[in-house]
Amino acid sequence: MTKEVMNMTGRLITSTLTLTLAGLLGVSGLAMAQEPPRTVWDTPDLQGVWDFRTLTPLERPRDLGDKAFLTREEAAEREQAAFDRNLEAWEREARPTEAGDNVGGYNNFWMDNGTRVIERTSLVIDPPNGRLPETIEAAQERRRNSPGSFVVEFPESYTDLSTYDRCILGFNAGPPITPAAYNQNVQIFQTQDHLVVLTEMVHTARVIPLQGQPHLNDGVRQWSGDSRGRWEGDTLVVETKNFDAIRGWRATTDNMTLVERFRRVDEGTLEYEFTVTDPETWTSAWTANLPMVRNDLPMFEYACHEGNYSMPQMLGGARTLEEQSEGQ
Repeated sequence: MTKEVMNMTGRLITSTLTLTLAGLLGVSGLAMAQEPPRTVWDTPDLQGVWDFRTLTPLERPRDLGDKAFLTREEAAEREQAAFDRNLEAWEREARPTEAGDNVGGYNNFWMDNGTRVIERTSLVIDPPNGRLPETIEAAQERRRNSPGSFVVEFPESYTDLSTYDRCILGFNAGPPITPAAYNQNVQIFQTQDHLVVLTEMVHTARVIPLQGQPHLNDGVRQWSGDSRGRWEGDTLVVETKNFDAIRGWRATTDNMTLVERFRRVDEGTLEYEFTVTDPETWTSAWTANLPMVRNDLPMFEYACHEGNYSMPQMLGGARTLEEQSEGQ
């Protein structure tokens, strides 16, 4: 067994024992919990690096029906199954490729979906069935016509390639923040009148005013929208609108609005909840809840394709293919 696999095993056992102990402590453990840290101006301190990895899917699998929660035993089984799949992929021998073949993009080495579930069957908590509302026909059509990422066969310019291809924004950066693949950390900076949410992939920073400033004019559209925050008790509520429709997150339109709620539960937990509303995409609003875990390690630079060397190569490859096609 490799050192890396041994470390993975240790993390899984430690995580399982910790969560089991937490379940045994129950209410008495909650009563003993310390008050969440606060700032010098007496608001909850949301600062730090927060890890939002989880094995829990956004939507509840259909075969689970109305089952909203897992027992600790069921959660442990899912965690072990994920570990076993990763171990099998880790130990599998690489398949050789022939010259000229598609060598592929990712293998399991690059993925980091975490090792834990949150003991719910989905991140979606509303609708109660744990699934996204019905998508209206116009949104389905937008989704069918969207080229997506990594699929443009002959890009004529950089504008034909998505922000993911170009490493401008990460596909888990949001908003809203949702787990996906790897680099699943977010860092929060906080002052009395502003909050900054910085995602690891790819260094997307949202600067959120907290002093009641009005939203930008409706004609000003931004990729991450225009966010404004306020405190409701110990929960920070952030409302975001003015999204640029070109971003097309889940086929949404520029009429999408987002309400996020950040609540510091304890020293090591930040509860993140968000509600998405877009009547041009779904038949109703929907809400998801995602507990984040404090990460005491620093957030390193995300160098996607540093210097953007891949851009001329992608465009140059397309021109070569065009020349070959014309010569046939």
